[in-house]
Amino acid sequence: MNILLFSLFRNSERETILFGIFAFIILLFLVLDLGIFNKRAHKISTKSALYQSIFWVSISTLFGFFIYKYDESGANGAVEYFSAYLTEYALSVDNIFVILLILKYFQVKEEYYHKTLFWGILGAIVFRGIFIFVGGYLIHQFHGLLYIFGVFLIYSGIRIYFEDGDQKIEPEKNPIMRLCRKYLPITKDDHGGSFVVRHEGKLMFTPLFLVIVLIETTDLLFAVDSIPAAFAITQNEFLVYTSNIFAVMGLRAMFFLLAGIIDKFYLLQKGLSIILFFIGAKMLLEIFDIQVGVYTSFSVIIATLTLSIILSVVVPRKNNQTEI
Repeated sequence: MNILLFSLFRNSERETILFGIFAFIILLFLVLDLGIFNKRAHKISTKSALYQSIFWVSISTLFGFFIYKYDESGANGAVEYFSAYLTEYALSVDNIFVILLILKYFQVKEEYYHKTLFWGILGAIVFRGIFIFVGGYLIHQFHGLLYIFGVFLIYSGIRIYFEDGDQKIEPEKNPIMRLCRKYLPITKDDHGGSFVVRHEGKLMFTPLFLVIVLIETTDLLFAVDSIPAAFAITQNEFLVYTSNIFAVMGLRAMFFLLAGIIDKFYLLQKGLSIILFFIGAKMLLEIFDIQVGVYTSFSVIIATLTLSIILSVVVPRKNNQTEI
């Protein structure tokens, strides 16, 4: 087991210790979150969401400082971590919008939003971990896979750029959702926010369980873009996983903070498409021995995100019709 653990982090004892600190932080606050602070279902206020967002950004930044101070990768590793973190955090904005559509589609009560997102994020921690470490193993075995990632990211960037931004969800077309409806007994009521209940001696699943399933499958679809992007920034699984999960942990707080104003940042989607295109191109340029430095990559990512947000606020949106 120790050999496997160390091999995942390139035989680095320091990274293994840092990963232990990371795991302790995540587990501690997951337990405190559901077990103490949010034991009872309730609506999350904007003020509370703001404090939680500041908290997770602060913790994520502090962990980046630990990488700079104690990891063998030093300053370069810290910059790669922050580049992957910012990219994933920004890509989460699209994820927030889709999650909001799912919750509204199933008419989930606002007091159950927190619990639903909690379990959705818990699943993301597990499934993304599997995705990242399997992907890391394959990349170490077949380095050419990175160039496939590069092509895919360029394609994703172009596709996202030309999307109209009016996303729609069709749960009934989701294959996993269809399997659940076909083979699982589903109740019509939410039963006080439970996922599984016993009705007349029979175990049954509630509509809220279907919401969790849909959020998990949607998150995996988003991970298809974000995780290759992180691997294009760094091939260190430790940096990819920790940056990815810290961004996901901040996703829930950001959801409650931005849910009502997310459509105001209409240019962020264009900015994300440019970032994906840039990261993919950076990866493919290595074929011709053209290296784009980590500091250059970080500068492009943060500048693009900043300009996207500022221009969204300053420049009026075209075809913005006044509702009557």
